[in-house]
Amino acid sequence: MTDSPIIRAAGATPPAVVRRVRGLSDRAIAWIFVAPTIFLLLAINIFPLIWTIRLSFTDYRANRPGRAVEWVGFDNYRRILTDEGTWQAMQSTAHFLIWTLVFQVLIGFALAWLINRKFRGNDLWTTIIVLPMMLSPAVVGNFWTFLYQPQIGLFNYVVAFFTGADPSSFQMLGSVSLAPWAIVIVDTWMWTPFVMLICLAGLRSIPDYIYEAAEIDRASKWRQFRTITLPMVAPFLMLAVLFRGIENFKMFDLVVQLTGGGPGDVTQLASIDLKREAFEKWRTGYASAYAIVLFVTVFGLASIYVKALNKVKER
Repeated sequence: MTDSPIIRAAGATPPAVVRRVRGLSDRAIAWIFVAPTIFLLLAINIFPLIWTIRLSFTDYRANRPGRAVEWVGFDNYRRILTDEGTWQAMQSTAHFLIWTLVFQVLIGFALAWLINRKFRGNDLWTTIIVLPMMLSPAVVGNFWTFLYQPQIGLFNYVVAFFTGADPSSFQMLGSVSLAPWAIVIVDTWMWTPFVMLICLAGLRSIPDYIYEAAEIDRASKWRQFRTITLPMVAPFLMLAVLFRGIENFKMFDLVVQLTGGGPGDVTQLASIDLKREAFEKWRTGYASAYAIVLFVTVFGLASIYVKALNKVKER
């Protein structure tokens, strides 16, 4: 025990260092351990943000490093806010964001409500339902691309079975009107289990005695659902919307795998438009300003939403 590494290290510590350490408070010692992590996070997050802000005021191009960089001020931001292509990309993003949130919240809450009712095979069905969210977006994109094939894909045949339409008469990924809904369906299939788990946690956090008291007062099932279940699950629902809203606003990989932003630019979300500006057109300064605009948009909307969420929690 006397020859342990800790004892030897303590014995080798200079007396001056020992006196200094003994004089430190618990708060100072905690900062000594936390400081390297904070410094690393600042270096990884803050420095790139500051560098991006600086580039957004220039006409810098990453494929021309020897070219003289000109300071253009707010010209990049002005061009972004007046560009019809940018607004089209934002509209596509809003369409994708709103409908995925609507479907995921409705279906996720319904699944959570059903699973919360104890029945035989409950655990098995829960495991099966959460399988899609365990897959990578690349796998899901390739899998659904195959399902959407007009000739051999299963999706068209399922639609034809219920509607009587010819399976080869429509293309989910090749149609301007259907392609946006194709990516909504895939994202809903993949991430509804995530919303379901959050809602399930909310449902199981409601004490049973509240429902027992409501039954003693002869409250109907609908009244219990409206006055007990929904208000107490609302913070969990709002939290799920916050998480999925932020993730879907910056959705990239799944859409690239499915449509690549096409046909045309009907599914070109803001993240895909940003990537093309930065790494296909090589307008790095313009793309930096674009990234800052998206960051401010997400940060602003999330801040407003969090304030609303806090008010709901205080009720």
